[in-house]
Amino acid sequence: MGIHVLRKTQIINTDIRTAWEFFSNPANLAKITPRELDFVVITKLPERIYPGLMIEYRVRPLFGIPARWLTEITHVGDGKFFVDEQRVGPYKIWHHEHHFKDLGDGRVEATDIVTYVIPFGILGEIVRPFLVEPQLKKIFDFRETAVATLFP
Repeated sequence: MGIHVLRKTQIINTDIRTAWEFFSNPANLAKITPRELDFVVITKLPERIYPGLMIEYRVRPLFGIPARWLTEITHVGDGKFFVDEQRVGPYKIWHHEHHFKDLGDGRVEATDIVTYVIPFGILGEIVRPFLVEPQLKKIFDFRETAVATLFP
């Protein structure tokens, strides 16, 4: 079982309160997800995340094949971080930390740390560099561009 980590940091041109309000509203995830993933939230969403919140999505991560994804918000440090973990979905393990640091000059450093394990054992590990890693890179690069557009 290979444990993999993706880390992405971005400087956002906004204050910490505005950044937190945007990222802690689960409805905004669709705004920073590539259209080709056909990302649809199934759960009725609250305005803010909270520990224990379960969110169900439909997504088409590879080859247009639909997948259900259920995540739980497991930890929330108001204005500083939150963690979502996959309960049902395409990964064997998905643990996604979202960290926000006020830089004190009207900008925020946002860091995503995703720890994941691919299913299907050695077969999953063989296809990971060709299918999974490029898809994750594409998703997080899109997110970076979308956030920069939303907060110019």
